[in-house]
Amino acid sequence: MNNNGWPVAFRQLSLALLLAWFIGWMLGNSFAIIALALAGFLGWHWYQLHRMRAWLLNQKDVEPPESRGVWGLVFDDIYHLQRRQQKSQSRLKAVIQRIEDGTSALKDGVLMVNNQGNLEWWNTAASQLLGLKESQDLGQPITNLVRAPEFKAYFDASQYGEPLEMPAPTNSDVQLQFQITLYSLQDRLILCRDVSRIKQLEAMRQDFVANASHELSTPLTVISGYLETFIDHLDTLPPHWARALKQMHQQSGRMESLIEDLLMLSRLETTQLKEHNSVNVPELLNALQLDAIALSHDKKQHIEVEAQWINMLGVSSELGSAFGNLIFNAVKYTQAKGAIKIRWWQDDAGLHLSVTDNGLGIDSPHIPRLTERFYRADASRHAETGGTGLGLAIVKHVLLRHEGHLQIESTLGKGSCFTCHFPLTRTIEESEETHIN
Repeated sequence: MNNNGWPVAFRQLSLALLLAWFIGWMLGNSFAIIALALAGFLGWHWYQLHRMRAWLLNQKDVEPPESRGVWGLVFDDIYHLQRRQQKSQSRLKAVIQRIEDGTSALKDGVLMVNNQGNLEWWNTAASQLLGLKESQDLGQPITNLVRAPEFKAYFDASQYGEPLEMPAPTNSDVQLQFQITLYSLQDRLILCRDVSRIKQLEAMRQDFVANASHELSTPLTVISGYLETFIDHLDTLPPHWARALKQMHQQSGRMESLIEDLLMLSRLETTQLKEHNSVNVPELLNALQLDAIALSHDKKQHIEVEAQWINMLGVSSELGSAFGNLIFNAVKYTQAKGAIKIRWWQDDAGLHLSVTDNGLGIDSPHIPRLTERFYRADASRHAETGGTGLGLAIVKHVLLRHEGHLQIESTLGKGSCFTCHFPLTRTIEESEETHIN
């Protein structure tokens, strides 16, 4: 409020008291006249307060009462503040309306849930995907409206690194993906999208890969068989055929490896995890060490296994495939007389298997994509070693089926370390540490 009105009010009061004193002196009763003047002055201010209260209780669009002095300034300042507030509210309402219009146009559902888990707002797509009704569901717990046990477990866990996929509550043929983000004071923003089409395309891709691999397997086996027969009888064939037949046999072997890896990936993606059994990991690593030594041939690499005697709950064939891929990759990409160390241990964080080498290493930009199908950090190296580009994809899927994940650390020219991490819940037993060399 403008402070210029206060000196004017003080002067007015001073003049009024001086005049009252003079009139009282003339009449011989100064005290009574001054008291009467003060009473009139206070009555006038009380009247102005009454007018201001009546005006504020009235609609805000009504013009302020006419007044002079400090009260005129008060009325004007309050009126201008109201106008500014109304303009700010109008701008905020326009912004909110634009946000609501924008979210209503989204095909993905958006929901806002408070820290008590109650629904505060959602857009049109969320109503359609989840069957929500504003008149009934506003303020209701979200877990009472989406009653699937997997959604409640995901919502209560407060660990939202990965999205949740589940059938829609209103239509089991529709597959939904939920992604939750925490904000403010443990409030939640829930994004819900229909991924049915994506899942259908993924299923079509998996079926195509599986069927194509099966169809190619039989003719390729026949071709490889005839090639082996020709190679066994090279002495009866023209000499210039030898090189061509050996190259054809080598490439057919690469194709067989590729098809086997594709079939393995297809089984991992489309089948349920087999019955869990106790897997003797040290024994499994001992067998893989012998295979790695045979694969190494004349490279004279030092391959060492250090393992705690701990069994793990899982599927032996799948874990053997995953661990074997990591160990055999280390053999392929480590130079002659290089060192490879395989370690299996348990700590407070879980169970761990690491394969460390001092080989070629991998440049850091390639590391995040190594588990993608057919991704090759260096195509020329794969051509030399006969890699299919599917080994680490198989490792990733096996670990996911065993509640694990893969950690990759590598420096170009210095070597790599691939570590598989599993939760403690998969521990079977533990005893003293043993070393297998």
